[in-house]
Amino acid sequence: MNEPKTGSVRPRGRPRAFVDKSNQNTIKTLDRAMRVLAGLSRLEEATLSRLADTTGDPAASVYRILVTLQAHGIVELEPSDQTWHVGPGAFQIGSAFLRRTSLIARAQEPMRDLMEATGETANLGIHREGEVLFVSQIETHAPIRAFFPPGTRADLHASGIGKVLLAAMPSDLRTGLLPASLPSYTANTLSETRALAAELARIATHGYAVDDEERNAGMRCIAAPVRNLHGEVVAGLSISGPTSRITSDRVVALAAKVIASAAALSERLGARPAASRVD
Repeated sequence: MNEPKTGSVRPRGRPRAFVDKSNQNTIKTLDRAMRVLAGLSRLEEATLSRLADTTGDPAASVYRILVTLQAHGIVELEPSDQTWHVGPGAFQIGSAFLRRTSLIARAQEPMRDLMEATGETANLGIHREGEVLFVSQIETHAPIRAFFPPGTRADLHASGIGKVLLAAMPSDLRTGLLPASLPSYTANTLSETRALAAELARIATHGYAVDDEERNAGMRCIAAPVRNLHGEVVAGLSISGPTSRITSDRVVALAAKVIASAAALSERLGARPAASRVD
C-alpha cells in the first residue's frame, strides 16, 4: 500500500498559479464584460452605440456581452428607446457586499435619526479604490434633495466624506491615492494641493468636513468620521442638501449633529470616540 505523500497541500479550489495575477490568468472576454458592466453602471442608462463609445469596444462585441448579461438578469433593455440599464440580477449579486459587513445594518438607525434631526439627506460612504463609494442613504422628506444612491462614486478631494477619509490617512498613503492633477468641478473645488492639505489639517483638528459647493454648485455637505473597534476611520457619515437650507451660519450647529450621529454609529461598531471640538 502506498504511503500518502507528505509536504504542503494545495488548498482545494485554488489552482497552482493562484498567486499569479499576470494576464495569463485573466479571461479576456470576462474582463471585457466587466468593463462593459462598469461602464453601464456609471452611465446609468445607455444605447449600444454610446456604451461602445464609452468602453472603446466594438459595438458587436458589446452587444453580445449585453445579451449574455441580459439572460442572467444582470442588465435590462428598455425596448421603447433601446437603452440598456443595470438589472435586478446585478443588485442581487452586489447586495452580498452589503450583507458581508455589519456597517450598513448598524448605520440605519443613526442615519435615520440624523435625517430627522437635520431635515437633510443622510449618507454613508467608504473608501474604495481611490474614490468614495456611497453604500447607504436615508433621503430627506424635503422636495429638493441631494441624491447619492448606493453604488455612486465620488472623488475623495471633492466630497465631504472623501475629505474626512483623506484627513484620517497617513500622508504617504494620501499622496499615492490622489492624482497629480486634481479635477476641478466648481470655483470652490480644492484642486490645489496646498489648499487641500490645509483643509485636511483643519478637518483632523475639528472632526468634520464641509463640501462647500465643491462638487456641485448650490449643494453643501457636512461629514464626520466613523471609527471601528480599533479607533480606525472606516467610513464617513454626512448630510447633504441645497445651500438655501444648509446655510453658512448653520454649518457649525449641523456639524455637531453629524459628529454626534457618527459617534453613535462608531459606538455601535465597538469604538469609543473622543469628543470633537466644533467651531
